[in-house]
Amino acid sequence: MNGRFARKITVITGAATGIGAATARRFAGEGAILLLADVNEAEGTKLTEELSKAGATAQFIRTDVRNATEVEALLQAAVDRHGALHVLFNNAGIGAYGKTADLDIETWHQVIAVDLDAVFYGIRAAIPRMKAGGGGVIVNTASISGMFGDYGLAAYNAAKAGVINLTRTAAIDYARDGIRINAVCPGPVETPLLNPILMLPTAREEYARLVPMGRVGKPEEIAAAVAFLASEDASYITGTTLVVDGGVTAATGQANFSRLMGE
Repeated sequence: MNGRFARKITVITGAATGIGAATARRFAGEGAILLLADVNEAEGTKLTEELSKAGATAQFIRTDVRNATEVEALLQAAVDRHGALHVLFNNAGIGAYGKTADLDIETWHQVIAVDLDAVFYGIRAAIPRMKAGGGGVIVNTASISGMFGDYGLAAYNAAKAGVINLTRTAAIDYARDGIRINAVCPGPVETPLLNPILMLPTAREEYARLVPMGRVGKPEEIAAAVAFLASEDASYITGTTLVVDGGVTAATGQANFSRLMGE
């Protein structure tokens, strides 16, 4: 097996679809041994079979990342089955529309549990296993929504902001243990999470107007960033957030003066 991740034992949560699935395919193509986790058994199993038929070593383990015990068991399975844990991609996530005063408490807790608590569970379970193996890499899926505010995404924005600062803190806590921890911050990406928005009548036109590159991203483009952060190409990078957003956060949010001028 050749590639940057040859024989690297890699766990990916939220692996069944979207960014997780694209990352699984990317890592498989670069030689990783994969444990794929999701609550979507049908899609997770389908992806695992696809990768196995292509010659990769991949296993699917149904995991509810809201449950710390299940996350612990997932990472222990990597060690039990393959002898080590080299890479963890904490990717599972959900969204929910709701302004702060209108958001019901159950929805708030659900989003925080999947998008933030699960990242904490993953890091917490991975650290001792990576330390025992001499080091490792953790990449967390945050979002540009954790860097700035969005209309009507109170829980999601709060959770993703938490992921960003948890990433920074964990990174400095364990840097001398040979463990690098970073976050990737996608902008709008064509995934099941965003698809309900993209199906609205004028959504794509709105993104084409607001995104400097004129389009939403592809899951494979985020997977490429994750692969970079997890590889030795990023050996001196820890505690950072890598923004992959087509230029959205490069703008101030003011009107497009060039467009107003008719250029």
